[in-house]
Amino acid sequence: MEQFFHLKENRTTVRTEVIAGITTFMTMAYILAVNPNLLGKTGMDGGSVFTATALASAIASFAMALLANLPFALSAGMGLNAYFTYTVCMGMGYSWEVALAAVCVEGLIFIVLSLTNVREAIFNAIPGELKLAVSVGIGLFITFIGLQNAHIVVDGATLVTLFSFKGSVTSGTFSSEGITVLLALIGMLITALLVIKNVKGNILLGILITWGLGILCQLFGLYVPNPDAGFYSLIPSSLIAMPASVTPTLFKMDFSDLLSLNFVVVVFSFLFVDIFDTLGTLIGCASKADMLDKDGKLPRIKGALLADAIGTTVGAVLGTSTITTFVESSSGIAEGGRTGLTSIVVGFLFLLSLFFSPIFLAIPSFATAPALIIVGFFMMQQVSKIDWSNMLTAIPSFICIFAMPFAYSISEGIAFGIISYTVLHLAAGKGKNVTVLMYVLSFIFILKYIFL
Repeated sequence: MEQFFHLKENRTTVRTEVIAGITTFMTMAYILAVNPNLLGKTGMDGGSVFTATALASAIASFAMALLANLPFALSAGMGLNAYFTYTVCMGMGYSWEVALAAVCVEGLIFIVLSLTNVREAIFNAIPGELKLAVSVGIGLFITFIGLQNAHIVVDGATLVTLFSFKGSVTSGTFSSEGITVLLALIGMLITALLVIKNVKGNILLGILITWGLGILCQLFGLYVPNPDAGFYSLIPSSLIAMPASVTPTLFKMDFSDLLSLNFVVVVFSFLFVDIFDTLGTLIGCASKADMLDKDGKLPRIKGALLADAIGTTVGAVLGTSTITTFVESSSGIAEGGRTGLTSIVVGFLFLLSLFFSPIFLAIPSFATAPALIIVGFFMMQQVSKIDWSNMLTAIPSFICIFAMPFAYSISEGIAFGIISYTVLHLAAGKGKNVTVLMYVLSFIFILKYIFL
């Protein structure tokens, strides 16, 4: 281990790395409950998605250790799985098989970009403010989805409105829907308190506590399952089971729309968010661990990006949305993780989780909703890094941010942000400050709105 991971050189030990790996897994394991729930809305088999997510996460984390020897863990990215479900499948009408094909193509392109210097060129072409705005916009989008999944926010005369407890009592649905809304609100406060107290694994603990409260409500008759209305039993049928077959989603990519302009836009949106989310996470976590060199660059970043790209491609083949580096890796780094041994530990824990799928698949939407909301909070923190005094860049950033939740689409937010940035710079006589690639991207997005 010393020869491969260079533990002494990185001022760490096997014990420290193992603890760091367990801590990282604890903070990101919520994805195993959230991802089957989200992707299942597209018609995908929940058990298969669970297996695919765990396997792809393990493979990608192992790749991070072997190719870069860095303490970063990977899994299905929050925001990207929401884009997969709500924008590509539900919004644009594509089947999940086509969406998987887009993820696969994105992964292959990312592999090429990771092996060359093209990725750096793309990264440098996009203004820093828009990169931050994308993260903030996704945070709001995820929060909105969490509120919807918990039924805290529902359809109404004003497009959206708060859930009515009085109405649920009158209609007789409080014991199924109303109580779950109340549990979600309690769970949000509990998770927030755990975050405030800096409790390790706060998001996962928030899910488990909220779910546990739901189980108690079911045992005492306060919650009554109603499968016809989408409210199922909260008690797992068993604790341990053989992993669900990945066959329902394995190699199910549909490339029939490969040459369509809309498909290209979807691929680009996946690629754009994945690239900048990954880079932001790598740089942010590495800064906290003092891993950056004197020029502010991360050594072995090419290997880290390649691991990310491999994870995405393998994930699409197995049947899950884009695999990306998790910001929760910072929790393991805070515990002292400095090498790929941390990632190896996380990978093995993901493999171990395959045998506990009945537990994860029984976790309801109202228990995972607080996790979505709190993750949205974490992503929103990037808003403070935007220079709001510079109107020329702040306004396009704001447009990018509000377009995502209000248009219910990450890709629309990206498109609005890039177009507005380019047009406003041209109109203000600052066109020379815009990169050629930004002009190209703006032109492509404008063509999309004209012809699609």
